[in-house]
Order: sequence, then C-alpha cells, then structure tokens
Amino acid sequence: MEKSNFVDQIRVFCKSGHGGAGSKHFMRTKYNALAGPDGGDGGRGGHIILRGNKNTWTLLSLRYYKNVLAEDGEAGSGNNSSGRFGKDIYIDVPLGTIARDEVSGLIEGEILEDGQEIIWLKGGRGGQGNAKFATPTNQAPEHAQPGEDGVEGWKVLELKVLADVGLVGFPNAGKSTLLSVMTAATPKIADYAFTTLTPQLGMIPADSPDHRKEFEILRNELEQYNPELLDKRFVIAISKSDLLDEELIVEIRKELPADIPNIFISSATHKGIQALKDLLWSIMNEDVKK
Repeated sequence: MEKSNFVDQIRVFCKSGHGGAGSKHFMRTKYNALAGPDGGDGGRGGHIILRGNKNTWTLLSLRYYKNVLAEDGEAGSGNNSSGRFGKDIYIDVPLGTIARDEVSGLIEGEILEDGQEIIWLKGGRGGQGNAKFATPTNQAPEHAQPGEDGVEGWKVLELKVLADVGLVGFPNAGKSTLLSVMTAATPKIADYAFTTLTPQLGMIPADSPDHRKEFEILRNELEQYNPELLDKRFVIAISKSDLLDEELIVEIRKELPADIPNIFISSATHKGIQALKDLLWSIMNEDVKK
C-alpha cells in the first residue's frame, strides 16, 4: 500500500542535449573545386540517464543539483566527418527510485537493480549532412538537416524506502531513545508523551498493569492501518527494564504470548540492546534464506 512506505522526493529541471547540425560542405580537390558533397552528420545530443547504485541510499545529493543539463551534440564537418556526441549525464540513484514527469504525473521509469540504466531524457538526434542527400539527379545538394531539439522540463524523483524493521509502541515507551541507541538516527527526544509527533507537556506512567493487553492493542492498531502487517514476524521488547527486578521480569514474561520472542531492554543502561540487535539480525537472515 502506498501509505505504508516512506517517500523521499526531489524535483529537478532536466534538459537533454540538442543534436548537432549536419554539415553542408563540398569536397575541393586540386583539379576540381566542386568534387561533390561531403558534409558529415551532426552528433547526437547528450542523454540524461538514471543508473541504479546499491551503495546510494538517499536522494540527498541531488537536492543541491537543481539543473541537470546535458551537452549538445557537435555539428558535422567536411570530409564526411560526423560531429561528436554530446556527453551523457548519469544520475546515480538508490534502488527503488521512481522517475515521474511533474506536469503529467506519469511514471517514466523505475530503478530496481544495481547497474540498471534508463535513458530518462533522450538527446536530440543529430542532423544529416548534405552528403546523405546526394542523388543521381541532384549531385550537389545544398541541403543539410539541423539537429533535433533535446527534451526539457521539471521532473520528479521519488524513493520508496521500505524498512526492514518497524518500531511500534505507545507514546513515551522509549521508541525514539531506542532508535538513537541502536542506529545512527537522531530523533528529537524528551521525557514527555507524544514527543515524536507534537510535544505536549505532561508525564504518563512508564509501567503497565497488563502487558499482554497492551500488545493486543498495538496489534489491533496495525491491523486497522494495514492488515498485511500482521503477516510480519514480531519481537516484543520491554523497555526501561533497568527499573525492574528479576522477580517482576519473570511475572511480566508470563503475561506475554509464548510464541513470540521477547527481550527486556534499557536504552539508558544499554541492557539487552546488543541482544536485541542480534535477534533482529537473526530473524532477518532467516527470512532472506526462505
């Protein structure tokens, strides 16, 4: 479902290269000043090409690269010399990037594999030189083609970021703190409820009278949002467990579903954090092997 994905998006102005003009030229020799047409073709304008790069994770680098302008093709010249093609521009994007036209909204390409290339905006075709227009009845054509225009317009790149692990919990359960401890993320954190959404001053109890009930409430919320999420594998992490003694931990474990792995953690003391990472990594690898 579209709403279940995070989307990184940028808009850029793109212009592929203009095709080079064909040459109107006539060969000149020592004994013949008009030895025949020898105008070469113009070079193709530069393409703008999307390329999948598994080592690129965001579109951030393109936020400061608002105008993508490919090189024009070179004009043809005498002696049947074709003009040089305009230099293509390659835009490395993460896997899962979708390219759209801003005006029409139509999808123009999608990058799914490392090294995959899509010519997003084609360069203009080079014009033919007058040598191509010679015929038995017209042996000295004065005509050569101009190069074709490139393509230009505002374009949109969207990156669908599909998370490997989702973090779900009640307000003030310590989700943001856990995320900052386990990863390089830096969410805003404070000791009041609803921090991650809109800060509202006030405290709520950190403990729960019924942990099994809280888990079922969270499952129900996931089902209401997207029933497909219930097909995912679950791990229950009980946060702030540095405040619990062993006797209470045993009692809480009795309340939890026996078929779902659970682990007691503390972001403040790092208790159980490495074990949680190892557990998640193990589950992810199991899913990959299936």
